[in-house]
Amino acid sequence: MSTAADDRTALDVLEAHLEDLWRAAVELERGNRAAVPEAPPEPTAVAADGADSAVAELLRWGYGELNGIPRAPADVFARSVGDTLMGLRRRRSPWNAAALRLLGDPYVFLATGPRRHEDWAEDVLALMHREVPDPRGWLRIDCDRTNDARCAVPAYPFEPPPAAGFRDRLHPLEPAAAVTALAVMAEEWGCGRPFANWPERDALLADARLLLDRYGPDARFWTNARDAASDPARDFVRAGLKGTRVHGFITGEYINGLDLLEELGLIAVSDDEVGVFWSFGAY
Repeated sequence: MSTAADDRTALDVLEAHLEDLWRAAVELERGNRAAVPEAPPEPTAVAADGADSAVAELLRWGYGELNGIPRAPADVFARSVGDTLMGLRRRRSPWNAAALRLLGDPYVFLATGPRRHEDWAEDVLALMHREVPDPRGWLRIDCDRTNDARCAVPAYPFEPPPAAGFRDRLHPLEPAAAVTALAVMAEEWGCGRPFANWPERDALLADARLLLDRYGPDARFWTNARDAASDPARDFVRAGLKGTRVHGFITGEYINGLDLLEELGLIAVSDDEVGVFWSFGAY
């Protein structure tokens, strides 16, 4: 009989496989060579009669979708794997689903790690360097995790200061302002469609609240937006993403044809966890 920890591990294995499979499928779609990873064995709990836990049902669904993915043509293979991966992530938790609704499309970094230091900046650095897992096994959005740019800039796209330099580049935010800072990251830099005018704005603001509720009622919030120094209640939705003045945490290196020119960051700190949410403008 499987335990909750076993079931979570099985989901982690399935999600990791789908991510590897998706990367291979994308390379094949581009006409490149790629080794297609072999599927992990289906856990016994999935096939067991009478298994009725939510996790077992999700495992059944995931392996059923995986086994039905067509391997050709290449574009269908890539799309099917991507849809299955996103579907699994959404179904794993309401938090995941909210994160994908809000931040699934723009260029962002989203990660949570454990709070292990009195100076929480050390824990933020661990997240930026991809040194710690999410304590709850929930979603991360990090398209640069396997980027070879990290050979030159290990925390890419970040090039943060030492922990002692964080306080000079961050300003506290009131909780309601933190919600608007996170929600406005749904915009893309220079897209010409301000979040304040989106018909789905209120629903996405609710998603931002759900994401930040994870850190509890006593959480503290910090941003690299300069205007928050004089206005910790700043309404980022009304102000918009474009033109936000910040203290820099991103690299100035020109790597793989990309210049990183714009950013907005939000850090959530509780007694147990640290969350990092960052939006990037790249050209």
